[in-house]
Amino acid sequence: MALSNLPKRIVAVASGKGGVGKSTVTVNLAVALAERGWSVGLLDADIYGPSMRTMLGVADSVTPDQRDGKYLLPITAHGVQAMSMGFLTNERTPSVWRGPMASGALMQMLEQTLWGDLDILLIDMPPGTGDIQLTLSQKTALTGAVIVTTPQDIALLDARKGIEMFAKVDVPVLGIIENMAVHVCAACGHSEHLFGEAGGQRLAEEYGVPVLASLPLSITMREYADGGKPLATSLPDSDEARRFFEASDRLAATITDADADADSASAPTITMSDD
Repeated sequence: MALSNLPKRIVAVASGKGGVGKSTVTVNLAVALAERGWSVGLLDADIYGPSMRTMLGVADSVTPDQRDGKYLLPITAHGVQAMSMGFLTNERTPSVWRGPMASGALMQMLEQTLWGDLDILLIDMPPGTGDIQLTLSQKTALTGAVIVTTPQDIALLDARKGIEMFAKVDVPVLGIIENMAVHVCAACGHSEHLFGEAGGQRLAEEYGVPVLASLPLSITMREYADGGKPLATSLPDSDEARRFFEASDRLAATITDADADADSASAPTITMSDD
């Protein structure tokens, strides 16, 4: 299987910083796209801290089937085809690898997974701007990247580094998702911006990209993620799920527009003259 056989649309979901809820966002975004009728794949690129088994509710006993002793078949959960190092090891087995080894493992999972006919592959990136990020950006034709951040200044600093890294390797940023934007007290309904206000909006304006969603700091989101129950399928009528559906619709529209621009740019221009 060659890189040319990978899905046409590959989108990296990155943060630059850990602890901003990127994996939770990626899983729910993938499931929301699948609920909208897209054929979706999800690759967990966090070799050192894979979380997809837990967040997708895949039992410990389930491992990927193999074909021809070389290829892996993705595990389907909640309508999404997924692959993760967490499917190949148990939760107590650390990946004690240097950067090049981790990058090699990622590319092997990407290239040797039989994804099938996907509309889009989302890649849940690890934190930072190191070997794995550069390897993926340089060796894979990424459609673009989605940046996840909180409104907190320290998170925005690292999100900027992520955006600048993608700019250096000519990968467009398709949008910003601001997580933990506001906390609403379940008892009294009081809203409070615990990590600052409108940081994601300012970052989006700075780089001229859209805000795909502004998500609350939600105990429901955390509990369902830990329980392996993405909100788009488990609580589709909740406010949190609605925001993920809106984010998936905006991302789909952005990608569709990019496809149209690419097709237009590749079409030849014919001019007529009397000469």
